[in-house]
Amino acid sequence: LAAVLFATRLLAGQGGPAGTITGRVSLTDSAVDLSNFVIWVDDIEGRFVAPRQLAAMNQKGLRFIPHVLAVQVGTTVVFPNADVVWHNVFSISEAKRFNLGLFGRGTIRQMTFDKPGVVELLCNVHLEMDAYIVVVKNPYFAQTSSNGTYQIAGVPAGRHRLRGWHEWLPLQEQDVEVPENGSVAVDFVAPK
Repeated sequence: LAAVLFATRLLAGQGGPAGTITGRVSLTDSAVDLSNFVIWVDDIEGRFVAPRQLAAMNQKGLRFIPHVLAVQVGTTVVFPNADVVWHNVFSISEAKRFNLGLFGRGTIRQMTFDKPGVVELLCNVHLEMDAYIVVVKNPYFAQTSSNGTYQIAGVPAGRHRLRGWHEWLPLQEQDVEVPENGSVAVDFVAPK
């Protein structure tokens, strides 16, 4: 994994010193599950190798699982149907418009996400089903744990712009100075 990350940074012209960003997201006056918050470093440009590992957005119990999935541009996401009913996964989001058509239990469809942005997923058979794929342009991102903590390792040293997304909140932004080695803490306190 370290060799892959190093090679990715080299391709992007980011072969220098790198640090880690850690932190916590919290909501004022609320005790909700924060695992659907996505944090990413927005201003690191370059040509990054697309991940070879597939990501998965499952359909089970008439729900998309996970509800939020963060991926890097170029990632292929598989959509397995584990339900006994048919589903139709589609999106009309600007970042990716597609329609996978109707497919039944045991069937897997896939889609490659080639543009950054938030992609809302829907099923035209089951209107209560919805989920999000947050597509970011580089490998410097994380999704929070259920208690709101996150970690982004291997971030090139220097001043960067962090962004945070949650489906019910306005986009969060903070500047951070990443050390040449070691870590820096950046917390987000989002309004209720």
